[in-house]
Amino acid sequence: MNNNHNKVMKKEVRLSGSGGQGLLTAGLILAKAATCEGLKVIQSQSYGAASRGGSSRADVIVSDEAIYYPEATRFDVLVALTQESCDKFLPSLCDHGTLIVDTVFVKNYNTTDQHVYALPFTMIAMEKLGSALPTNILALSFLVLATNIVSEKSLKDAIKEFKPQYAESNMKAFRLAKKLLEEYELPFQE
Repeated sequence: MNNNHNKVMKKEVRLSGSGGQGLLTAGLILAKAATCEGLKVIQSQSYGAASRGGSSRADVIVSDEAIYYPEATRFDVLVALTQESCDKFLPSLCDHGTLIVDTVFVKNYNTTDQHVYALPFTMIAMEKLGSALPTNILALSFLVLATNIVSEKSLKDAIKEFKPQYAESNMKAFRLAKKLLEEYELPFQE
């Protein structure tokens, strides 16, 4: 158990990219997983005028206490699936935050003291899962497994509940994310 009872756990997550990448779905699944654990959650979303191809983002704030400000402002975790979203939101990633980028679309992501996971998520989804569609679940699963923001069980339950007709393919994406994280080596580790 957690011995540090006075410390509030509050995390701000931004999932960003373009419309059609499933980020709103990923945000809803993360919010559902956090709710399953009894955490307080605020989930919000924004997308450009053109739903497919326009900018898109989903924010999830997770806390074990009441959340008094409903907007994410300093992210603990940023997922950037496009260069535009990375450029726009990286300055709001807190020191020692976690940046997860899709290297298929994000080529520049200069950071100083953030933890960076850079993988070609879209290409991996196409090669290993037969479609780019589960890229959102692949990236979300990677995020949860890398940060432990919610438990693996809560995420799996939320994935299965969200759209049961996609549960099997989404669980394949989850298992693939787990394998990717196990194989991933952070370049700055000694």
